[in-house]
Amino acid sequence: MIPFTAFGLLGLLALSIPVGIVLFLLAFGIDFFFSPFPLMRGLGQVVWSSSNSATLIAIPLFVLLGEILVRSGVASRTYTALDKWVSWLPGGLIHANIATSTMFSATSGSSVATAATVATVAMPQARALGYNEKLFSGAIAAGGTLGIIIPPSINLIVYGFLTESSIPQLFLAGLLPGLLMALLFMIFTVILCVLWPSLGGPRRPSAWRERFVGLLDLIPIFGLFAAIVGSIYAGWATPTEAAAIGVGIALAIAVQQRAFSLDMLSKALRGAVRTSAMIMLVVIGAYVLNFVLTAAGVSRALQDLLNGLGLGPLATLLVIVLMYIVLGFFIETLSLMVATIPIVVPIIVHLGYDKIWFGILMIILVEMALITPPVGLNLYVVQSARGRAPFKDVMLGCIPYAFAMLLMVGLLILAPQLALFLPSSL
Repeated sequence: MIPFTAFGLLGLLALSIPVGIVLFLLAFGIDFFFSPFPLMRGLGQVVWSSSNSATLIAIPLFVLLGEILVRSGVASRTYTALDKWVSWLPGGLIHANIATSTMFSATSGSSVATAATVATVAMPQARALGYNEKLFSGAIAAGGTLGIIIPPSINLIVYGFLTESSIPQLFLAGLLPGLLMALLFMIFTVILCVLWPSLGGPRRPSAWRERFVGLLDLIPIFGLFAAIVGSIYAGWATPTEAAAIGVGIALAIAVQQRAFSLDMLSKALRGAVRTSAMIMLVVIGAYVLNFVLTAAGVSRALQDLLNGLGLGPLATLLVIVLMYIVLGFFIETLSLMVATIPIVVPIIVHLGYDKIWFGILMIILVEMALITPPVGLNLYVVQSARGRAPFKDVMLGCIPYAFAMLLMVGLLILAPQLALFLPSSL
């Protein structure tokens, strides 16, 4: 049963079948051969119960929020403001890529939206100032991954929904690791550019007056983050209600910045519908697969298999970490999450680990899938902004940041309180 599940998943994905359809096909196959429960009799009820959740409404709202911010020009002003504060460091403007990704991640909830926005703004600057594009573009792709760990995060909402975990607690748990990972990215950049100055570019110190004036352009982002995250933690709004508040504020920012138009709103809505439809199909397919795996006893069989190997909790966890690293080379991020959560999370809980903590660990592992070929989505997003430049430059530029993610994984395993401190303090 376990080989059928594993090879069935990889085989169907290798045929380039859409991920949502793959999950349904795999669920039907397992149900037909192994499950005592006839899925077709209750399919409608399973699909309805998986989609009839107010929590899931947050997903299209956060997607729409990111679309509005992309098209309102907030990102370009944020980039210019942060450039004045961090470009004096070794590596220069590369740090502005990471800092802007961090700021934008705190509002968009999407890795792809973050990477696409920063790449569009930053790549012309790299060429104008003569930067080495390897590390420069790698920093954009890696910085974009912060969009799925720094709250609000669409992927954390999906994880919380599938594991019945508290989404506010997941948001809190992702905050410190997300900020620490951004700091690690900057530290790795400084070290590389000190050892090999050719990887960086000109350092551009700015006067203190220019820096403080530039802070005015960060007020909309800070205000939006405070409204979304603050309303959740203060108990004034659910994540879904906070997402709706964020959309309203984003529209107000667009009006204030004189970037609002019916054409802009129409493009934002169309983009949000396309992305949300894809995500929802995958989520519902994952819920159906989860139901079938439980009925067929796949999770229990896998637990028995791991117990039979005689591995301790830590060794089992390291095997799971290695599995995610390998699968990340071949499976897209959201697909990797929803296909493995029904199997892996019960094992993690059985081993005595906290599922909130593991949610953050999993997010960092799947972040690596965004910057590792051949299916690393952020690689292609950044490459699309580079034109005809060699694709290998982006891949090579991401290597140091992939090691930074591995370091963050090690820190989380050694010090779980990095993720659990904030949730446990409330």
